[in-house]
Formats: sequence, C-alpha cells, structure tokens
Amino acid sequence: MSSDPEGLHERARQADKIVKNPSRYKICDGCESIVVTAAVTCPSCHSYRFDENADAVTAQARRLALRERQSVLASDFE
Repeated sequence: MSSDPEGLHERARQADKIVKNPSRYKICDGCESIVVTAAVTCPSCHSYRFDENADAVTAQARRLALRERQSVLASDFE
C-alpha cells in the first residue's frame, strides 16, 4: 500500500474517539480489529471472541492509528 496521509489522519481521528471511551469497544481476537461492544461477530473476519479490557483497547487503538489499514474489507472487492 502506498502512503495515504488522509487515511492515516482518519485512523488517528477514530483512535482518539476510541481512546476517549474504550469501554464502548472491544478487540477481535481473530484479526485484532476494534469493534463496538454490541458486535456479536467481527465484521472483518467473523470471529466471535473478543478482548474487552479497556487498557488493551486503548493500546490497540494507539497502535492502529500509527499504521495504514492492512485488513481486507468487502468493499475492496467491489
């Protein structure tokens, strides 16, 4: 993937939102995506196991904000 400053800016904005309210999110144990707590399965990999620890969610959000998206989404196939 090429460098995408707009994409990184958006990821940083989303991470900030997550860091401010980590109890609203959880980490997918399958692909390490961050999803809302209401999710029963991960929209990216369909896993159903999650880490809901707020400190882990905060750390993961900060990690993900510093790198480009690496996951493949359904929209990538359109």
